[in-house]
Amino acid sequence: MAYSNIIYQVRDRAAWITINRPEVRNALDVATKEEMLDALREAEEDPEVVAVVITGAGDKSFCAGADLRMFLEMDEDAARSYLVVTKGLVDRIEGLSKPVLAAVNGHAFGGGLELVLASDIAIAVEDALLGQTELNVGLIPGAGGTQRLPRHVGIKRAKELVFSGRAITAKEAEELGIVNKAVPRSEFQATVERYLDELRSKSPLLLKFAKRALNASFRMPFEEGMREESELFSKCFSTEDQKEGVRAFLEKRKPRWRGR
Repeated sequence: MAYSNIIYQVRDRAAWITINRPEVRNALDVATKEEMLDALREAEEDPEVVAVVITGAGDKSFCAGADLRMFLEMDEDAARSYLVVTKGLVDRIEGLSKPVLAAVNGHAFGGGLELVLASDIAIAVEDALLGQTELNVGLIPGAGGTQRLPRHVGIKRAKELVFSGRAITAKEAEELGIVNKAVPRSEFQATVERYLDELRSKSPLLLKFAKRALNASFRMPFEEGMREESELFSKCFSTEDQKEGVRAFLEKRKPRWRGR
C-alpha cells in the first residue's frame, strides 16, 4: 500500500510509523488512521521487525488528535461509525503482539494522547505538552482516554485532567507515569534508540509472551490473569529461545535468539 499521510520505514529491526501531516499538527483523519492500521499490520507480519515506533513529522507536534474539521457535519450515527476506525487503531496499538514505543516529538492532545496511552513505552521531549483536551472543544475522549488514563494516573487525577482539559508538561507526564522518560530534545533520538536496543537484545517471541501477560493484568480479573501468566510461562519451555537463554547465561555469553 502506498501511503500519503504517513511514512513507513524499517530500520535496524524497528518499524517506524511517522504521522506526516505537519501542516495540521499531525492531526488524524480517517484516511491517516487507515494507513496507520495497514502499517501496523505490515509491521506485525514482518519477521524482521522486533518493535514498532510511532512518532510525528516535524518538531512541534506528535499528534494533535482528530482533524476537527470533519466533526462540523457529523451526527450521532456518523460518530459511531467514525469510532470503529478510531478505536480500532488505538486498540490495535495496545494489542499488537510486538512492543510499540511512542516517540513523542512534540505536543500530544486528545487522540494523540490516546495513542501514547495505548503504547507500551513512551519517550517524550521535555518541551512537549500532553492532554486530554476534548472537553475544550465540546467532546469527551472517545478512543479509550477515559479508560486508560485512570489506569496510568488514578481516577481522581484522571478526572482532574479530563474535566479541566488542561495540558501538562512532559516532566509532569513522566511523574504521573504517562510517559517513561522526558528528555531534552538533544537527547531524544539517542534515548529512543537506547530503549529500542533493549528490546532488540531480547527474544522477539518471548517479548510477545511478556506483552500478552502484562496486558492481561488490566484486561482480566486477577485470577484469570494469573492463569494466563502461568500458561505463557509454561509455553516458554516449548521454545528454542528459552533453552538458548539459559544456556547463554550459564556459558556467560550473549544469547543468539532465533524467535522460535
